[in-house]
Amino acid sequence: MSNIIDQYRITQEPYYRAVADEVELYEAAYSVRMPMMLKGPTGCGKTRFVEYMAWKLGKPLITVACNEDMTASDLVGRFLLSAAGTEWQDGPLALAARYGAICYLDEVVEARQDTTVVIHPLTDNRRVLPLEKKGELVHAHPDFQIVISYNPGYQSLMKDLKQSTKQRFGGLDFTYPEHAIETEIVTHESGVTPEIAGKLVSIAERSRNLKGHGLDEGLSTRMLIYAGSLIAKGVAPLAACRVALVRPITDDPDMRDALDAAVSTFF
Repeated sequence: MSNIIDQYRITQEPYYRAVADEVELYEAAYSVRMPMMLKGPTGCGKTRFVEYMAWKLGKPLITVACNEDMTASDLVGRFLLSAAGTEWQDGPLALAARYGAICYLDEVVEARQDTTVVIHPLTDNRRVLPLEKKGELVHAHPDFQIVISYNPGYQSLMKDLKQSTKQRFGGLDFTYPEHAIETEIVTHESGVTPEIAGKLVSIAERSRNLKGHGLDEGLSTRMLIYAGSLIAKGVAPLAACRVALVRPITDDPDMRDALDAAVSTFF
């Protein structure tokens, strides 16, 4: 059965630029199998960090993109009809627990609260997953760890984690890196010169000052990499920024004008 889990192994080192002591803290948390919560805005490197840590620790990584239609069965597993009758298929959470992978629940607040409670027995000293439909109790593999990501910017009464969930996790805060480090990341990932990367970061910093003043979120590092990749392929900087930065983030005409003006300042 190891080949089932081997497909989730990360064979090449993902590029991740550490900004503080997050790598050491995560390694310490993994050594005691503490469930971890990564908090921060979209596109700031949370998923890349988990991929890097899974690679560094030599563990398979099973990622689940959470959504409001996701049921507990989507996580745990279900019986499926086959030519031989019905057979059980583990969901991603059961697979990770059974074979010792890191299970990463991306944007966990998007899932319904009645779905997220299925992780509770895996995130305390029990480390078990009841498969009620199958009548099996999965005892988590010693290597198993659960990681969730969470964007505090989207908190509302409807979309927040219960305290009973939050208090089962250790937390690491992520944010957009400071100017020089973000410039280094954009340069590395997109292939543009440091000078152009620095201009893109400056545009993003202006947009982040508009958060709460017409923008729900500022421009993410991911978006800057998209813009840089277009520029590196020969697209004119103004056009690249329009396509990759300004148009996706807002439909408000005044906001677009403000962002276009910021782009024009630097290019």
